Amino acid sequence: MKAVFCETQGDPQLLQIRDIDAPTEPGNREVRIELKSRGVSFVDVLMVAGQYQMKPELPFIPGQEAAGIVTETGAGVTKVQVGDRVMTSHSTGAFVEEAVLEESRVTKIPENMSFDAAASFRSNYSTAYYAMQRGDLKSGEVLLVHGAAGGVGLAAVEIGKMLGATVIATASSDEKLAVVKTMGADHTINYTDGFREQVKALTDDKGADVIYDPVGGDVFDESMRCINRLGRILIIGFTSGRAALAKTNHLLIKDATVIGLTVGAFARYEPEAAEHNFRQLMDYVAEGKLSPYVSHRLSLEQVVEAMQLIKDRRVIGKVVLN
Repeated sequence: MKAVFCETQGDPQLLQIRDIDAPTEPGNREVRIELKSRGVSFVDVLMVAGQYQMKPELPFIPGQEAAGIVTETGAGVTKVQVGDRVMTSHSTGAFVEEAVLEESRVTKIPENMSFDAAASFRSNYSTAYYAMQRGDLKSGEVLLVHGAAGGVGLAAVEIGKMLGATVIATASSDEKLAVVKTMGADHTINYTDGFREQVKALTDDKGADVIYDPVGGDVFDESMRCINRLGRILIIGFTSGRAALAKTNHLLIKDATVIGLTVGAFARYEPEAAEHNFRQLMDYVAEGKLSPYVSHRLSLEQVVEAMQLIKDRRVIGKVVLN
């Protein structure tokens, strides 16, 4: 079977497509899955570059999310059976044609969920949902979502709107904002020339109650100047390349709070709560309330192109490998 290998960390161009043996038969509480779709994320790009906090031993197969069909089950498996459509969770190793995983890393997907959507869902939507809980987002509040055309941004737009917030979304192009609008944003802002004054104008000069920031850098700095009293800024990441420094005088004046979060730590330290969140998210999918957006579909052999699209910030929502 074909597999993507990272043998030397750096540019995605260094990735290799190799033919390897199919995985051995599943052991106790393991399942074999024929993978149909694999989600590619900014984390995968960072991991290949050697710039992520988790650094797998070389060589490794990238990829953390996928979806497919169960083709074989080992002893003791009770959650799924042969023929089930499932999504998968990997620390690494999703960019292959077949995988054998522990049953705990496999989740049945609703009938109305495509393989592409399933491979685009777990990380982005778990992060966004947990963030809204940490930010104590209430119905009727104003949610400002930065980087709204990215995977975690679009998830926040959808979930924020579902929870009853007025959603203001920012992105770097009108093309991206057109998609963001279709995903539920009430207002959109091209933040190429800033966003502070437009946010204040949309909120009667009060500012946003909750700000969801996966960008950092200058975007965080400007966010501090359009936050409402008792507002909360959620730190999701630093795709700008610069981790911002919060000025405590701004926090003091606004009685504001800066909240950092990682869904990985949430799952590690509060597994029952994380599992409850994920079950709730899957219910929302089954009810038709959430549906990931996929802008690019490529073959497994086009993994380098997929990662370059992410680096060039041309992806809206998610890119998947079929």
